[in-house]
Amino acid sequence: QFDHFLLKDEIWAFLNKPEVIEKTTWIIHMGANSSTTETNKEHLWENNTHYTQRLFEWCTKHQKNFIYASSAATYGAGELGYDDRTDPELLKPLNLYGESKVLFDRWAMEQTATQKPCPPHWYGLKFFNVYGPNEYHKGSMTSVPFKAFEQIQKTGSMKLFKSYHPEYADGDQMRDFVYVKDVTGWMKELMEKEPVNGIYNMGFGKARTWNALVEAAFVALSKKPNIEYIPMPDNLKNQYQYFTEANMKKWLNAGMSKPKWSVEDGVKDYLQNYLNTPNPVA
Repeated sequence: QFDHFLLKDEIWAFLNKPEVIEKTTWIIHMGANSSTTETNKEHLWENNTHYTQRLFEWCTKHQKNFIYASSAATYGAGELGYDDRTDPELLKPLNLYGESKVLFDRWAMEQTATQKPCPPHWYGLKFFNVYGPNEYHKGSMTSVPFKAFEQIQKTGSMKLFKSYHPEYADGDQMRDFVYVKDVTGWMKELMEKEPVNGIYNMGFGKARTWNALVEAAFVALSKKPNIEYIPMPDNLKNQYQYFTEANMKKWLNAGMSKPKWSVEDGVKDYLQNYLNTPNPVA
């Protein structure tokens, strides 16, 4: 549900209306080109870096609060771990999407470090593998539970990429999967508690395998697991993260809530109460 829907280039005239400036308290900016295979650098810089910077500057000018989407893709291969206290200048993303996100993280942290004007409260959220209701518009970038639901219903099986890393068996590549209900609850909590400004991880804090995620989908649909392993496209092999796990200490030390939804519980809720239900209400 929303009050207004504006295309991304229409928002500036809307935001500069006196009545909008007066009524606005927070801007929550989740929009981006989230494709990890996008190769148009200028497009990503414009939409994922400069656009966010412009919103940050608007919030600074009018002293409004700001939440924006960063990404776990900023951590690259995880050479330095997945700690939101790590200086963004040290991170080396594996793709242009991650690069476009870390560029803004660096810029935002620089504003604070050099004591330049900033929004009263601002938070960059490093989303790990988020899944859950209302992602239906995302095409190829929908989550694996969504894809699993469709594939299992149509074919009775689910395809996962083979592993090309000696330490990981097929399907045992690991990610930090976090249910969108945890994420939205945390954003509400940020607006209520207003902890120290900066960047925070948004993950469950425990890595799980793709196999475990997909097996949870089969269980939720009361079907026997049937997983097929397929070759990974060549353009992904050199930019593939085999392991991610959010370090949530900064978040928890700030007095914020622990995640509530395990992979099994989150996938069950998503598939049974939304994807497998006519006209679900989020």
